[in-house]
Amino acid sequence: MHKTTLKTLGAVAALLLSSSVMAKYPDHAIKMIVPFPPGGVTDTVARPIADAMSRNLGQPVVIENKVGAGGAIGAGEAARAKPDGYTIMLMLSSISILPEADKILGRKAAYETSQFKPIARITADPTVLVVRADSPWKTAKEFVEAAKKQPGKINYGSSGIYGSMHVPMAMLESAAGIKLTHVPYTGAGPAVAALLGGQVQAISTGPSSIVQHIKAGKVRALAHWGDKPLATLPDVPSLESLGYDAKFVQWSGIFVPADVPAEVIKTLRASAKSVANDPDIQAKVLAAGSPIEYMDAPEFQKYWDTDDAALVKAVRNIGKVD
Repeated sequence: MHKTTLKTLGAVAALLLSSSVMAKYPDHAIKMIVPFPPGGVTDTVARPIADAMSRNLGQPVVIENKVGAGGAIGAGEAARAKPDGYTIMLMLSSISILPEADKILGRKAAYETSQFKPIARITADPTVLVVRADSPWKTAKEFVEAAKKQPGKINYGSSGIYGSMHVPMAMLESAAGIKLTHVPYTGAGPAVAALLGGQVQAISTGPSSIVQHIKAGKVRALAHWGDKPLATLPDVPSLESLGYDAKFVQWSGIFVPADVPAEVIKTLRASAKSVANDPDIQAKVLAAGSPIEYMDAPEFQKYWDTDDAALVKAVRNIGKVD
């Protein structure tokens, strides 16, 4: 038999084998890496999404919280995972921030954004400026005026240096001409706990990680970083409406390693779409504080490209943080 014919038959056989393997996906549990501790935005969104995807795919989708370095440790592990679709990640917009921050700090990046492919955007919320209910500041203007009078005296917590709770506060500092003291934690959950416990005086975080405490009267929302009213906090003004040029959206999305086969990506996209359009899941995620703002992979990729450029610019403006 001619060598070309043999090669063709071999290629066809490999394709058929690959199709057979892909047709079985998934045939065992899928790991969903959440690069932050329990209690943060990703965790509150990930749990109802993972539960629904488990039912949708017919296999468990098991959350693993891999914390540290503002999300870089978990994201790095996801980037290096075997590209077979059995490791996925639910990550925040800080996926774009962290590699640029590593470059500014002169260290090897834990991952590059090119190592991931997006599956779906799940939520997209501006972060909210929050203080304790017993604080003296009733409005964002009062907060800013106090910071101007006492530079560096007011502190705020975050999920880590250059993370999605640090960058918006740095934007506010620049827009308002104030100086605050940054206290980084390992995730949004610990930062929220620090605010509740009085270790820090303010935070910027997604509504889903704080709305229950606002409703309970433990903390007060002063403003948000969006350009339209928030579904869960409609009476909270935007910083833009108050005269501060500071915008930041803390979105969450599902990602896989870049080399995951197209058929697996197709299956995961279909699952994510089904879950995002499920009224019961929409209600659960909204109850946690964030309405679903679903985007399928192609649209999400375009959105991510634009947001990535804006966030890289913001990190460069912050510069090196000691």
